[in-house]
Amino acid sequence: MKLVVIVGSTRQGRFGPVVAEWFTGHARQRTGLTVEVVDLVDGDPGDEALLAADMFVVVTPEYNHSFPGPLKTAIDRHVTPWQAKPIGFVSYGGISGGLRAVEHLRQVFAELHAVTVRETVSFVWAPGQFGDDGRPLDPGPCGAAADRLLDQLTWWGRALASARRAHPYGVPVA
Repeated sequence: MKLVVIVGSTRQGRFGPVVAEWFTGHARQRTGLTVEVVDLVDGDPGDEALLAADMFVVVTPEYNHSFPGPLKTAIDRHVTPWQAKPIGFVSYGGISGGLRAVEHLRQVFAELHAVTVRETVSFVWAPGQFGDDGRPLDPGPCGAAADRLLDQLTWWGRALASARRAHPYGVPVA
């Protein structure tokens, strides 16, 4: 199964790469899972990078009670890659830990026929949660949350991949 992790912030001084690096390191410990990072600061990923994914994780900050504009632009540029695929979220921010951004993203991805999973990883006041080495100061709770998220993504990823093979999404059922 191929997991594409999307780093959604492009602001100068952003904290997203620290969070994404920790999460991808955690995800890469799983057997049967390949992980690719798409960082929006590098520009539009193109359909090919997204179409090859079986599942996605969006690493997003919360800006003004929502998610970043460049992330919305990237999502809107691509329609087909999201369809009938699971999407999970790793968020960070102030007091809400980015969860308001996640709630908005759930609505956007539902419109694009994606399946968002229930479990999330959320960091309240994220810079204070990580050490200078880029690792969480208390890895237990966030590691357990990441495991639950990856379990759900993998289950949905397998189920939806099987369904897409049996009957391509968007093709009318005869």
